[in-house]
Amino acid sequence: MKKKSIRIASLLFPGIIANFAYKKLTNPQVRKLRENELITLDKAEKERMRFKEFDIQLYTWKGGDKKILLIHGWEGQAGNFSDIIEQLLSNGYTVYAFDGPSHGYSSKGKTSLFEFSDLVGTLIQKNNIKLLISHSFGGVATTFALYNNSNLQIDKYVLLTTPDKFIERIDEVSESVGISTKVRKRLIQRLEKETKMNVKALNVSGFVKFISVKKALIIHDKDDKVIPIKYSLNVHKNWNESEFKEVEGTGHFRILRSKEVIETIIDYLN
Repeated sequence: MKKKSIRIASLLFPGIIANFAYKKLTNPQVRKLRENELITLDKAEKERMRFKEFDIQLYTWKGGDKKILLIHGWEGQAGNFSDIIEQLLSNGYTVYAFDGPSHGYSSKGKTSLFEFSDLVGTLIQKNNIKLLISHSFGGVATTFALYNNSNLQIDKYVLLTTPDKFIERIDEVSESVGISTKVRKRLIQRLEKETKMNVKALNVSGFVKFISVKKALIIHDKDDKVIPIKYSLNVHKNWNESEFKEVEGTGHFRILRSKEVIETIIDYLN
């Protein structure tokens, strides 16, 4: 359905279009992995874990004593971290990763930030993790997990871009789909009814004030077209434990494969 058609339909059938937007927000697309990403996944020890209504695909690459968990973004998967994983292994880390609910090789179904976040908290506890790397939306899920589990204490956390306000994600979906303000309002009401949460209160810049992270590093490309750098900067401004590094030429996704960024990550964690 084209944007113009959706805008017209939003006026005529707001309930139907709100449902369409809701499905887009809660049913992530699975993107094809590159060959090198598949090769890295093949090296991992694999395990299936039942979590709520999903069979979650877990990965472990055994290295040294230092343990780290990688948290991918929305519509991402563990394989996206392949270049980072290889360097972590070369530097003596044991690496844990997963495909989120309805992502990658995990089973499919309607999912949300909240299930994703609950899974992150579960895996941090399961593997006694003190080091984290997240990409994009993974930063929202992770900070929310730490916010909801005050017993979780992290030594170092690297965020490769991060959104801030969850409402901005809704705005992005609304804009990409082409729905009207009225339909957007219906969409928010449905989300709040189902989650019993105030959507406007779901802000990374708020969560980070209350989580137990000793040191954090936020890396963001100044020309990121998916998540504007101003979102990460606002998180940094509200997070006393964080440092900020601006990069360029990586965009939103190549940041995971940038040699400069990966070297920065390794130096920071070591």
